[in-house]
Amino acid sequence: MAFAVMSMTDAAAARVREIVDNSGEPAKGIRVSIRKGGCAGMEYAIDLVTEVQPKDDLIEHQGARVYVAPEAVLYLLGTRMDFETTTLRSGFTFSNPNQTSACGCGESVELKPADLAALAARGEAVVRAS
Repeated sequence: MAFAVMSMTDAAAARVREIVDNSGEPAKGIRVSIRKGGCAGMEYAIDLVTEVQPKDDLIEHQGARVYVAPEAVLYLLGTRMDFETTTLRSGFTFSNPNQTSACGCGESVELKPADLAALAARGEAVVRAS
């Protein structure tokens, strides 16, 4: 059984397509990365992709393209990306099995690298886009 870096819901795919279509640039998709910041230590970062980086992993769903920065892969293995709209906010959300905690405001998280030995023991191979 293959194990993709991450997956996205239909709502996330629709929002990615909308961002790309309305960007006004020759965008190819969005890039998800992790950067240091916030009170919990790390933040998810979303950037428009106009030039694909050769080492990015590509996730595609319903015509939407999400590129995962190589330095974020171990932190995002098994993550499901969604897009939610509530009364107070709208934005991408991440259901990440590697998240150990989050700050009270929900803007930053604490992540641990995925346990590759545990994935291998369950017979899941990590599939890398090339």
